[in-house]
Amino acid sequence: MVEVETAMDLKAHEGQELGHSEWAPIDQSMLDRFAELTGDDHWIHIDPDRATHEMPDGKTIAHGLLVLAMGPGLQKQVYTVRKRGRGLNYGYDKLRFVSPVPVNARVRLSLKLLSAEPHSLGTRITTQQTFEIENTQKPALVAEHILLITDP
Repeated sequence: MVEVETAMDLKAHEGQELGHSEWAPIDQSMLDRFAELTGDDHWIHIDPDRATHEMPDGKTIAHGLLVLAMGPGLQKQVYTVRKRGRGLNYGYDKLRFVSPVPVNARVRLSLKLLSAEPHSLGTRITTQQTFEIENTQKPALVAEHILLITDP
């Protein structure tokens, strides 16, 4: 866990791996709830019986956006800023869904700090987020995440 006083103190870690989160399971109930919430109810996510016969591994797969949405919670396990205001999601660049995440797999977030730059409201932080799948070579997804942390 990287701990800093202010968001700008992260600048000392530019270009470095900040670490990774704990492994987080993705089960069928998560897929079902996400499908209900978003309306993305494609059978590859919510129909285990059909997946048994029609999916390459015989399993449903997680929504890519569900995995991406796990980022804020997992990020808290990697670094913390003690003196801060709001954290505002500024966006994503170069987002790629690399590999499907089968139901009951576990993922973790690996973070590399690309930059920490002054912004009129605080500090603009860009990280490379890599969502790894346990016991798999290729990641689930890779994205550049831009976060604005306001001054307290």
